[in-house]
Amino acid sequence: MKAIEITDNNFEEIVTGDKPVLVDFWAEWCGPCKMIGPIVEELAGDYDQKAVVGKVDVDANPTISAKFGIRSIPTLLFFKNGEVVDKHVGHTDKKVLASKLDAQL
Repeated sequence: MKAIEITDNNFEEIVTGDKPVLVDFWAEWCGPCKMIGPIVEELAGDYDQKAVVGKVDVDANPTISAKFGIRSIPTLLFFKNGEVVDKHVGHTDKKVLASKLDAQL
């Protein structure tokens, strides 16, 4: 299972589902984003069927990035029932992100 591509167009539909959602706001030119990218992909596989893991390219999707005030990337937002319930800015390890996701299950 891969992280799904989230866009300005499909964002609301994805985050308002019944599963917790982890959204990685990233950009191609961002070094720390490239470091955390493989961790996000691993989480997508680990949480298949339990949670939704997706990525928003901030350059291609400025509307949703602006809506959540994304100024630093990578920023990872955790949603439950369409609401932001947790946030992490910058690089971190898989264990930190997994524990934040586990708290929403």
